Amino acid sequence: MADKIEEQTVAVDTAAKSGGIVSSVVNWIDDRIPMTRVWNMHIAQYPAPKNFNFWYLFGSLAILVLVNQIVTGIWLTMNFVPSAEGAFASVEYIMRDVEYGWLLRYLHSTGASAFFVVVYLHMFRGMIYGSYQKPRELLWLFGMLIFLALMAEAFMGYLLPWGQMSFWGAQVIISLFGAIPVIGEDLTLWIRGDYVISGATLNRFFALHVIALPLVLVILVFLHIVALHEVGSNNPDGIEIKRKKGSVAEEDKPKFKFHEYYTNKKDVVDAIPFHPYYTVKDILGVAGFLILFCWVVFFMPEMNGFFLEAPNFEAANPLKTPEHIFPVWYFTPFYAILRAIPDKLAGVVAMGASIVVLALLPWLDRGKVRSIRYRSIWHKLNIAQFVVTFLILGWAGATPQTVFSTILSQICTVTYFMFFVLLYVYSKNEVTKPLPTRLTK
Repeated sequence: MADKIEEQTVAVDTAAKSGGIVSSVVNWIDDRIPMTRVWNMHIAQYPAPKNFNFWYLFGSLAILVLVNQIVTGIWLTMNFVPSAEGAFASVEYIMRDVEYGWLLRYLHSTGASAFFVVVYLHMFRGMIYGSYQKPRELLWLFGMLIFLALMAEAFMGYLLPWGQMSFWGAQVIISLFGAIPVIGEDLTLWIRGDYVISGATLNRFFALHVIALPLVLVILVFLHIVALHEVGSNNPDGIEIKRKKGSVAEEDKPKFKFHEYYTNKKDVVDAIPFHPYYTVKDILGVAGFLILFCWVVFFMPEMNGFFLEAPNFEAANPLKTPEHIFPVWYFTPFYAILRAIPDKLAGVVAMGASIVVLALLPWLDRGKVRSIRYRSIWHKLNIAQFVVTFLILGWAGATPQTVFSTILSQICTVTYFMFFVLLYVYSKNEVTKPLPTRLTK
């Protein structure tokens, strides 16, 4: 009996010592950098609205897919040869001879499509719940910059396998810059690094894809999160979480910043700590996402040519043009807008405007109510037609250009921009439902 007591005492002492060592290390770090405070403020005890739903999962999934792209990309670069002579062969080498190289390649290629699926749904959630409205305009702008950087990153990476569609798709997209007056030709020459798409272009795109753009993406994601935690998360009701009467927050509304809730948690109403409530919820969502993601990776990585096109399994050949040239599916809505307009310059302007006008949403929507739950039937119909328009444009941009697809693209280009025009017109005097005083489910 005495031996057992002695063993238990030794175990307790050992645990206390180990706990003391960990605590000492953490305290030593905290004295030099506020690690624990930042963790509590931005994750563990970050006060999130209590009524987050399914749509709020996609922000976390976007970070997950970003990490996947960075990690798998690092491993792929270890065997990739960024030259016109060796790029396609090195991809084949990765697929056939490198251990689990095929898995890394498919995780990366499928991850690119998954990234855009998640980002498009994340943007859609922001649109239906008005997450771009005051005071979150800068948050939305950072999100749009992330979207632009992601498009550039995907385009640069699309050329690297040096397949037929990679080569000719880059040829078409880069040539669009030539339509810009005065500087067009010089700009296309600068982008290519040569007079034609060549090894110089591939090398340049490789450097941008592997180093520059990932760095820009990580910085923008960081700023996006900082901006979010400065003004607080929106929610499906589109109203701010409440502050108790007589609290520091209530008495000093103009100067009180959302992140200061961390030091005044008792003053917050209708908010719960992000951890463990939403971390557990996100883990469940991540598990479901990974099941679907892995199913695509293992059983359908080409997704019938939408994720990896058949011509891209052939080495690039400047003397053999594919029968049909169009970009990957996540670019096709904007490519359809480009093709809808016969004039090349006008088409490029319209394609650029289709992205710029999204960034201007905070100023085009003059409504006082954020969430679609309490907005008028006209707004709901307008959102619905925008979604249908975007999907049709995506289909039209991924099919061979015919008279029918061209007319359909022209109609949908008009309805795409009409969404923003109509929003600006009706939003100022929109008849809405009364907002709740407290967050609902």
